[in-house]
Amino acid sequence: MKVSTILDHIDSGHMALPEFQRGYVWNRDQVRGLFGSLYRRHPVGGLLVWATESKTATHRGDGPLAAGIVKLLLDGQQRMTSLYGVVRGAPPKFFDGNASAFTGLRFHLETETFAFYQPMKMQGDPQWVDVTELMKKGNVGLGEFVARLSQDTALVAKLGAYVGRLSRLLGIVDIELHIEEVTGAEKSLDVVVDIFNQVNSGGTKLSKGDLALAKICAEWPDARDEMKQSLKGWAANGYHFNLDWLLRSVNTALTGEAKFSFLHDKTAQEVQDGLRRAVNRIDTCLNLIGGRLGLDHDQVLFGRFAIPVMVRYLDKRSGSLDATERDKMLFWFVQAGMWGRFSGSTESYIDQDLAALEGSDGGLDKLLEQLRLWHGGLRAEPGHFTGWSLGARFYPVLYLLTRMGESKDWGTGLPLKSSLLGKMNKLEVHHIFPKAQLYKLKHKRPEVNALANFCFQTKQTNLEISDRMPEEYFPVFEARHPGGLASQWIPADPKLWKLENYREFLEERRKLLAAETNRCMEDLLHGDVRWLAWAAKPAEAPVVLVGGITSEAEEEELEILNDWVEAQGLPRGVLAFDFADQVSGEQKAVFDLAWPNGIQEELSQPVAVLLNENSETLALASRAGFLCFTAAQDFKDYVEKDILAGEGQGVPAAATGTNLPSALAV
Repeated sequence: MKVSTILDHIDSGHMALPEFQRGYVWNRDQVRGLFGSLYRRHPVGGLLVWATESKTATHRGDGPLAAGIVKLLLDGQQRMTSLYGVVRGAPPKFFDGNASAFTGLRFHLETETFAFYQPMKMQGDPQWVDVTELMKKGNVGLGEFVARLSQDTALVAKLGAYVGRLSRLLGIVDIELHIEEVTGAEKSLDVVVDIFNQVNSGGTKLSKGDLALAKICAEWPDARDEMKQSLKGWAANGYHFNLDWLLRSVNTALTGEAKFSFLHDKTAQEVQDGLRRAVNRIDTCLNLIGGRLGLDHDQVLFGRFAIPVMVRYLDKRSGSLDATERDKMLFWFVQAGMWGRFSGSTESYIDQDLAALEGSDGGLDKLLEQLRLWHGGLRAEPGHFTGWSLGARFYPVLYLLTRMGESKDWGTGLPLKSSLLGKMNKLEVHHIFPKAQLYKLKHKRPEVNALANFCFQTKQTNLEISDRMPEEYFPVFEARHPGGLASQWIPADPKLWKLENYREFLEERRKLLAAETNRCMEDLLHGDVRWLAWAAKPAEAPVVLVGGITSEAEEEELEILNDWVEAQGLPRGVLAFDFADQVSGEQKAVFDLAWPNGIQEELSQPVAVLLNENSETLALASRAGFLCFTAAQDFKDYVEKDILAGEGQGVPAAATGTNLPSALAV
């Protein structure tokens, strides 16, 4: 079938995109490469479509389907979207992605290459042809371009060759693409999705969550969009979740199970109701976690997979809890995060915890007892604060203590809250002993960035302290706001404020932090302290972690990188990923930014971005199967070349005259 006919079928609704397909993810290099190959008449692969009745077909976008049999694209989405966008000058109705990937394509008549518009390079040069303008006007446009070229005496001698090249460019829409059809009444959605996955074995297949969502969308086409709206709302408030995570919470609310397969027999109405309830319960959880515990943004929301369990518990009680029950649930949430309950086999632990809530004897007590038996004790010890970096498991605990205890900013004397107004009042991590001075004394990175050397201050106070030593600035701030030091668990002995006693300072502050942690946990238990009767695993010989984010500047660089990934239509990575033993949950390392299930979730190799890390961290991540990058640009190159271009079995390479693979991307 000719390209022009395929585009007409998309316009008329005879060809569309099935709901389970992901959005458009190609970049400009891929679009440029595709047109280069088409111009040279290199093979670009055929299309695979699912021929099905329009009245039962679930498709993406707002465009209506034509009556009768319609063809849903299983293999060819990226190519046809790119062709449509350039030829029509606008994306198709099923479009979901970044239209700038195919906007402004130009063709150079002399070099016969494609590039995207650059004003300084192309403006006023008649040899650079606007491909979309030519395609939209057809032969009329060809005449206009020839007339323009004829006015330039320097180009007249080659006018015949240029006209031939313009005609060849226009002829792209007359290229025949082979279309293979999946037909037959027995081709259910399950069968078609399986075919889709087989065809795309080298590219983007569907994860378990995608498959469950595909089945849901078959009956409720707006499901994906409604879920995305909820995710956007949480992201606007500093919590970034993905569709799989939300679907997991829908699943627990609706079925009391973690595995997505339990959703398969639910009706559209049941799923709609489950989503409504799940979103409501998640809002409640986040309000409780942010309001009562002070954990009010992504970086400190450890144990996020505890939330689907809490969703189930809240839903069984119609969202109504008294203060004691509420705080006991929050105690469980904190404890699950502290000991890495969901850092191992997430789905199996969620299932175990959901089971503890069921039955006549199920509930919070059984849930806590299960956690205690799994970990061995729930009381914090000083050794648990030997971790370091912003990714240490007890970093959120330090933030929690600061917020629950209303620790004071040393400069203003005001209780620290994330909602303080003014850009200079943003909460920042403060190194109590300045890093530069510690490095001068040959302290190692883990000691310099030890949790016990962290506290939180406003940006203004951080700037005021600058790189002064504690023995200098502690007395100043204590005189200004008495009790401010104690509110941040600073040892009272002035001898410990001296640089030469830094290790002793850390040891003493760890004791104060552990004691405060247990006091806060006791408050959450409202006197039922039996859960703290057993000490946690011995902390006399704490595990020395490797890796981790050591400064807010490094964290900001990683956040920018994560935003870039999201802008490509790909899932965000986990900042300060807690790499733990799959069975015990014991934390082994902190990876700066990671995709533990791959950027194509559950389908591609796990990836970690490790900035400023040593060889030990890189070796550990590599042994665990992570593809490691130590520079942001190297990681971006990988995403663009291997992930975005890996939608099929290769990258369009026609810009350099290389043949495209015969089975290109969906």
